[in-house]
Amino acid sequence: MFNSARLALARRRRGLTKKELAGIVGITARALTAYEADEYPPAEDVLARLADALEFPAAFFCGDDLDEPDESSVSFRSMKRMTASQRHAALAAGALAFALSEWVEKRFSLPESELPNLQGEEPETAAEIVRQEWGLGQLSVAHMVRLLEAKGVRVFSLVENARQVDAFSLWRGNRPYVFLNTLKSSAHNRYDAAHELAHLVLHKHGAAGGQDAEKEANSFAAAFLMPRASVLAAAPRFATVPNLIQLKKKWLVSVSALARRLRELGLASEWHYRTLCVQISERGYRITEPDDPPRETSRVWEKVLGALRQEGVTKDHIADDLAIPPAEIEKLVWGLATIGLSSPTASHFRSDKRATLRLVK
Repeated sequence: MFNSARLALARRRRGLTKKELAGIVGITARALTAYEADEYPPAEDVLARLADALEFPAAFFCGDDLDEPDESSVSFRSMKRMTASQRHAALAAGALAFALSEWVEKRFSLPESELPNLQGEEPETAAEIVRQEWGLGQLSVAHMVRLLEAKGVRVFSLVENARQVDAFSLWRGNRPYVFLNTLKSSAHNRYDAAHELAHLVLHKHGAAGGQDAEKEANSFAAAFLMPRASVLAAAPRFATVPNLIQLKKKWLVSVSALARRLRELGLASEWHYRTLCVQISERGYRITEPDDPPRETSRVWEKVLGALRQEGVTKDHIADDLAIPPAEIEKLVWGLATIGLSSPTASHFRSDKRATLRLVK
């Protein structure tokens, strides 16, 4: 049967208003409103035009309700700079990720969450506690995405061509989720990952909101990626931009993030920090990060897709099972689904057997 909620979700995923979609399909906005309000279903030919315009298979609009992230429970990295359309498109991607995650967890045993609840802790202290519990000490975090995955976080990629869309995170029951926009620089993604980790451990129960929560998450991310003792031991007292470019290789962060950390730890005065910011902007480093570290990707999806390949399962098989576009899967799994997933003679994988994946940190 036609599911009106799925039509609304697909429209939001494409960033279209009701008026815009109605115009593309050749129907009235009132008719589309009626479809989404479940007053009556579209005719078969109209549904076909809607599916074509939205680039979703027609079967998608006849499934059960999808669990979509509740906007009130989601922490967006750049909430103020996002338009409503961008925010809704990202949340719709989250609904598709939930469906994909459930599909995978019926077939594989993934790590359980090891995130502590640090509500009420100061951000810098919370970062030290997490590092201690995870056995990181003062070491640089070599790979943020894989570290989060090893600790039970479900990490998905976003491919949103908008600078305002950085990242978001949420708890879904006892499962923590993080979504990272891979069109950003690698250093930016690492900071976003640490920022979202902060929300997951500090704000699970809504301890802070708005700008207060964002400030706490920024403080946590800086302390987690650039531990106080490590920075105090390595950074010069009057750093230059070339110094920052060299030092960032140790912590794999942006030059701007490192400059802020020096100011926070008293290694740069306010005047010195502002001078560095001007020089960073003049060199274009706020747009193009110098000596950006290698792009991080997912170890979990690498292993899952590798195991599925051995069973003859293609990206198209997964998409067919879920009735979602293959391109949407590609966007969620770090682009890893294109590699070696072109087996036209493979049999459809329907096994209920669960494989256990062991993550390598």
